[in-house]
Amino acid sequence: MRFDVSMLPDVSGLLVGIIGGTGDQGRGLAMRLASTGQRILIGSRTSERAASAAKEVAAIAGGSIEGDTNFDVASRSDLVIVSVPYEGHADTLAALREPLAGKIVVDCVNPLGFDKQGPFVLAVPEGSAAEQAASILPDSRVCAAFHHVSADLLTDPSVEQMDLDVLVLGDDRDAVRVVQALASRISGMRGVHAGRLRNAAQVEALTANLISINKRYGSHAGIRVTDL
Repeated sequence: MRFDVSMLPDVSGLLVGIIGGTGDQGRGLAMRLASTGQRILIGSRTSERAASAAKEVAAIAGGSIEGDTNFDVASRSDLVIVSVPYEGHADTLAALREPLAGKIVVDCVNPLGFDKQGPFVLAVPEGSAAEQAASILPDSRVCAAFHHVSADLLTDPSVEQMDLDVLVLGDDRDAVRVVQALASRISGMRGVHAGRLRNAAQVEALTANLISINKRYGSHAGIRVTDL
């Protein structure tokens, strides 16, 4: 079966929450999705910080963007993207287990460390950050996606489209299709089904290689899957 975006569900009416939406990646995803007409909620530990970020993003992207606490964003949203530092990943999700029950949760956290030799992959007891999310949120529909998207490109208004594919993983096929459709709304992106959640570790880890490529060549490298 060839990739055909027209076969994916219509997700334009979903209210998308971004936990960690005040960080560069979360802010960039908010900007890109809002520019497509997607309604966005930006989450942070404080509503004041979230509201400030939402105002800044709205000034660039337009559209419907609000800010609120992580808990309120998790409660109000139809789908939630988690874009937080790995150090706070488990604690953040544990506090949101109840409001995230029954919802699609998109984990885009890369468990990486950095030293003088550059980026390296951190060991995650559950196997990957996405699998950790699934273990903490047993009542949510956890998917993994958006790991290889450059925050610099996302937040640059002069970049009209993103030249990359987003690898989407998950055990709930319908949830995966929703996330594929969401990624495919962003100009230049395709959301590509890349397997079950147990395969998320190597997808997260590949980010370390991309960071090294970017440093070596002064680029913002992404991933394109051929022959689709």
